[in-house]
Amino acid sequence: MSSLPFRLDRETILEELCDYQERLIRGFSNLSRIDAIDVGVTPRDLIYSENKIKLYRYRPLVSNPHEVPVLLVYALVNRPYMVDLQRERSLVRRLLEAGIDVYLVDWGYPDRSDRFLTLDDYLNGYLANCMEQVCNRHDLEAINLLGICQGGTFSLCYSALHPERVKNLITMVTPVDFHTDDNRLSHFVRKIEVDALVDTFGNVPGELLNGAFLSLKPFRSAGQKYVELTDILDSREQALNFLRMEKWIFDSPDQAGETFRQFVKNFFQRNSLVSGDVEIGDAKVDLANISMPILNIYATQDHLVPPSSSLPLGQIVGSPDYTVRAFHGGHIGIYVSSRAQKEVPPTIANWLRERA
Repeated sequence: MSSLPFRLDRETILEELCDYQERLIRGFSNLSRIDAIDVGVTPRDLIYSENKIKLYRYRPLVSNPHEVPVLLVYALVNRPYMVDLQRERSLVRRLLEAGIDVYLVDWGYPDRSDRFLTLDDYLNGYLANCMEQVCNRHDLEAINLLGICQGGTFSLCYSALHPERVKNLITMVTPVDFHTDDNRLSHFVRKIEVDALVDTFGNVPGELLNGAFLSLKPFRSAGQKYVELTDILDSREQALNFLRMEKWIFDSPDQAGETFRQFVKNFFQRNSLVSGDVEIGDAKVDLANISMPILNIYATQDHLVPPSSSLPLGQIVGSPDYTVRAFHGGHIGIYVSSRAQKEVPPTIANWLRERA
């Protein structure tokens, strides 16, 4: 029998155990001193609300911000403070520092009274009203729109229906073609009996959807990161960083039942954004109507919206000014990683300035 390349003697084992115990003690001590987990840290003002929807304007950080503001549209599935998680990890703050005037739509937490809200209500109602509020405040006919993930799909639909309101369109990790072979989330959702799900629950529980997302990377999402906790908890700042991410991951609003039904059927199951068969309200969504400049940013290691899902946008839209940029990271890293802070906001700000 071959011998092991190392020998674990009693003294080494005791040292390892003592070190592990000390790190655990420091970690629990740090956790016990954390009273609140601060997220969404950049100062902002509420300028409009309707039902659960809130429209915020972030306070500018430069004396003369860009004259055309940008409205951020996030997904319904998670909370939008991911784009402003903390001072050092904030897409919003980096855009403000670059001189961009930033607004954000917060979809809120739907309850039973929102059970029958539709895509028409969200896009031709709430989003259209928020766009009008920002346009009126700046005396503009059109503003810039930045859609993220599902919010990017919403922004594409809105821009196709109301192209006169959108000066420049930016999409980040946005699904367009929902039927690519490597789209694990789509393969999962396409099998759902969505009518039975919505008819049973009414609003679809956020916890249910969150469990589905976590199951796509079960080892990393439900095991590995917790095993590694002892390596970070003895640092208070690293513990806070971890807890901020955990707060966001498990802060999943319920989904308005009819909107969820329509989104799953139209996009995941029928792939109607590509075929041009989506109807919202009384109008068809034709991406060929999108003629304004477009910046499409995708993440090369995205497990929720793979590049193959985002990249077909360039062949569908009618814009002669189409730019695509790759971020070398994942679906979450594109908001919060140190690389993202250096690369993504400057890319957006410079692209907008070139089209001022």
